[in-house]
Amino acid sequence: MQNNNSNDAASFNTQNEVPVTKIPLIESVQANPQDSSQQPKTPPHDKESFQREQPHLSILSPTDSPRTQPLGSDGSCEADNQSLNSPLTEPNSSTEDGDVFNEGITISAELAGLYAENILAKIYRTACKSMIGERRFPDYFPEYVPQDGPDTGSYTLREAEFWTCGFFPGSLYSLLERAIRFPAHLGIPNATSSPQPNGINLQTVRLNLHALCDTWSRPLHEMTSRTDTHDIGFIVMPALRLDWELTGNSRSLDSIIQAAKSLATRYVPTSGAIRSWDLLLKKNLEIRDQIENMILIIDSLCNLDLLYYAASHMPDGKELYDIATSHARVLLRTHLRKEPPMSLDSSSYRGAWYSTCHVANIDPRNGELKARLTHQGYDNESTWARGQSWGILGYAQTYMSTKDDEFLWAACGLAEYFLHRLKTAPDCVPQGTRLVPLWDFDAPIDDPSDPLRDSSAGAIAANGMLVLSQGLAAAGQDKLSIRYRRAAVEIVRELLDFAQAPEKARLVRGSTSAITVEDEIPQTFDAILKFGTANNNQYSKKRYSNHGLVYGDYYVVEFGNRLLRMGLV
Repeated sequence: MQNNNSNDAASFNTQNEVPVTKIPLIESVQANPQDSSQQPKTPPHDKESFQREQPHLSILSPTDSPRTQPLGSDGSCEADNQSLNSPLTEPNSSTEDGDVFNEGITISAELAGLYAENILAKIYRTACKSMIGERRFPDYFPEYVPQDGPDTGSYTLREAEFWTCGFFPGSLYSLLERAIRFPAHLGIPNATSSPQPNGINLQTVRLNLHALCDTWSRPLHEMTSRTDTHDIGFIVMPALRLDWELTGNSRSLDSIIQAAKSLATRYVPTSGAIRSWDLLLKKNLEIRDQIENMILIIDSLCNLDLLYYAASHMPDGKELYDIATSHARVLLRTHLRKEPPMSLDSSSYRGAWYSTCHVANIDPRNGELKARLTHQGYDNESTWARGQSWGILGYAQTYMSTKDDEFLWAACGLAEYFLHRLKTAPDCVPQGTRLVPLWDFDAPIDDPSDPLRDSSAGAIAANGMLVLSQGLAAAGQDKLSIRYRRAAVEIVRELLDFAQAPEKARLVRGSTSAITVEDEIPQTFDAILKFGTANNNQYSKKRYSNHGLVYGDYYVVEFGNRLLRMGLV
């Protein structure tokens, strides 16, 4: 995330209709990107950090590595086809996966809420609120939804330059992907393929969604030359990657490549890493000097996808690839803290376990670690839940792009420690809610009757474990693959059971045949999930918690799409 302490925010009024705009859509990717002609070789494994050698993976994931072929007519890649014995196929019931993460019913039934009308309706309504008066494109983007106070239930907006601005357009594009590739899972009640008096027309929804996607993504193109932020991956990838893959819009691919080049300017060769923040400002600490200090944060791993994706679509992408891989390798040393394995059932990962710090300060002249810190966690030694989840997702994605085993086993070690901390939560955290993470695993609990959570950490970690399960499946590590896939499903199930806002919305057909949104009960809450915690560090200049978070919602929707792409739903 960006170290931005601005409190600038705005609220928007309600506007639920959007005119139908006839924008052509294509059902499959019309891309013919080229892979980088050269890729760096995988270096020898660090046997001291990883307790055993593992087989090297050579099979690319069809869904999480950059696509270089159009999608099939059914929305699948040819390599998606799984054999009957694939670990991605639901296995027979077994106790080998542990008694906490067993699937008793199908994923479709367990996670039906991921594809409910409520998700489409809420995101659709929020997007339409930007179409007020003469405003054609948004100047502010959704960030969080307070659970109390005068603005309860309504999105607080941030300036377009803030690090979270890409997640809401990304959510819209995830819905557009469902409308194009998986219309049965869009959540439209009584949907029809042709206009009917009492039904909602699927084509109308699809066209409206695409118009809204276009509206909300246009400001992102203007940011691709920014060199003042490492979060440019978060800003452009959620929306523009899908725009390129779903519609063949070459402008979006060009913007991704430009953004990757901009991010690469923050690489400091003598350190082997990309500078995350230019400075760190807290009430008890200020780091301003950039000659002797270089701030790296764990979130940065999730921006590397931008570099890998751009590299795979460029004839000369090796430099971007090398920069990303070097940065990921540096964070293995600067951020990962080795933890002793604390429970080893038959399905647990047998390698090293890791917790992670949030912030590391290194010497940019030689990469030497100077200090491990936090900006959003409880303290410098604690394990901030969302930081741990960024690490899981970041290293899982990095592995999918590099096939370098040390990143795969780092992701496993981070995931295993995350699951252990969930299962061993304090007694005041009720059973049936323990998979909704506490905001920091080591923070004191101020109110045992209502422990402070971070639902977004659960959503991010679940995505990371799902990506991880794909890599492990292709490597022939069936038990670990099933373990992390099941864990991901269980986490999201508890998120939906515990953290999903009860103030749900639904689509209705307006008097002019336009689609409108109304609340099921006379209360509104714009976000899908509650109980997010953006920043609860006592020394932060902006401390806020207990709200919906735009990136929590994005990763919940994206999790549903990942399951669809994998053919698990």
